[in-house]
Amino acid sequence: MAGFIAQVKSYPRTFWTANTLELFERWAYYGIFNLLALYLTNSPETGALGFSQVEKGMIMGIVNAILYFLPVITGSIADKFGYKKVLIIAFVILSTGYYVMGLVTTFTMVFITFFYVAIGAALFKPIVSATIAKTTNESNASLGFGIFYMIINVGGLIGPVLASELRESNWNYIFIMSAGAILVNMAIVLIFFREPERRENRDPLLKSIGEVFRNIFKTLTDIRFTIFLLIIIGSWTVFWQYFYSLPVFIDQWTDTHSMYEFLYKISPGLANAIGTGSGVILAEKFIAMDAFFIVVLQVILSTLISRIRPLHSMIAGILVNTLGLTFAVITRNPFILLFSILAFSLGEMAFSPKILEYIGRIAPHDKSAVYMGTQFLPIAAGNFIGGYISGGVYDRLADKIEMMRKVIPGQLSPSLTSEQVTRMAMNVTHLDNKGLTSMLWKEFHPYRFSFVLLGMGLFTVVLLLIYDRYLRKQGA
Repeated sequence: MAGFIAQVKSYPRTFWTANTLELFERWAYYGIFNLLALYLTNSPETGALGFSQVEKGMIMGIVNAILYFLPVITGSIADKFGYKKVLIIAFVILSTGYYVMGLVTTFTMVFITFFYVAIGAALFKPIVSATIAKTTNESNASLGFGIFYMIINVGGLIGPVLASELRESNWNYIFIMSAGAILVNMAIVLIFFREPERRENRDPLLKSIGEVFRNIFKTLTDIRFTIFLLIIIGSWTVFWQYFYSLPVFIDQWTDTHSMYEFLYKISPGLANAIGTGSGVILAEKFIAMDAFFIVVLQVILSTLISRIRPLHSMIAGILVNTLGLTFAVITRNPFILLFSILAFSLGEMAFSPKILEYIGRIAPHDKSAVYMGTQFLPIAAGNFIGGYISGGVYDRLADKIEMMRKVIPGQLSPSLTSEQVTRMAMNVTHLDNKGLTSMLWKEFHPYRFSFVLLGMGLFTVVLLLIYDRYLRKQGA
């Protein structure tokens, strides 16, 4: 305990400032992102936008792919102009972007505004990671990054839970909340942030960016490493469906009323705190459980798997992560859903941090930073492909609104809202909403979408097993 306290005291003020910035930034980002699939696709009659699953997939997939690719460039911008200046620019972009996102309603304007937000997030992302690295040393870096990872998920828990409460009143309140959280960060930067020691970059910006791309290209000439990056695109493609597709699936298909009733028998106050006045638990409350499980279990699990080779931990983690998401999309039972999310989280904790550890082990000693920088490439690719899967593939296999359109005779106007389509389907089938959902589940088998996720995850696991057998470096 004394050693732990000594390590905590060893961190400078800038370390804690950076963690606080990360807390509020993740609060703001996940406060919107965890609910974004629902906001984009739910009916305008509820205050949402009523976009199609395909439009939702395009917005989330393309923009997030860009967001995870841009840090390759924005890191050079921060090194050139200074962390504090770029942080202020990032927070101006994020605060205004989040606020405007709650005002625009057309596909084009939402896409442009979300892209604008992505630029701000991409400016912020490499700075805070670099600050943590520069304010820790060999003796306290492990705990320092552990604290940082926990803070990310604390923000990822608080933001969506508060957003879920706010959206029951008005969807726009979520965007105001996120803009407000970023303004808190602006004040923190102006008052408390001190520039960490860094090597001043006197080269022209374009030259620095060009050097980054040249280094990445040289890194990708390591064929064995490039094969590894290509393989784990599959794991990230499956992973992002948790945020792209699962919220919509829960909202459309899962009967959360039974869990509300179960909690109400235990504690009416607890049930009312978690659920809504209509006796259901909203989809985003389930999605937030991933962050909750990580906050509670990450240290324990990391300790248990610390001696397992990174590649083996990755393989096991991707398998468990995939199975968790598969079972979450194969059932309408909220209790099975909750245990599935626990499995998903355990898998995420086992594979995600180990990717960085593995890259660190196989990278040449003098090229470690460059190799580490490439970790964003498969994440970006996984987002891009994941957008298509949560769009066109989900639309064909699992979208409840499209299935309801099939049971209504005649050609329906595409301008009909999901609420209007639901009422028409109930009139045609003479069923209430619960009965209609059960009929559609049996008739159209939306759980087939889980087979796509399972297939991609298992294919990734098999490829990693082959890679481990024939291509991995000795000792990695």
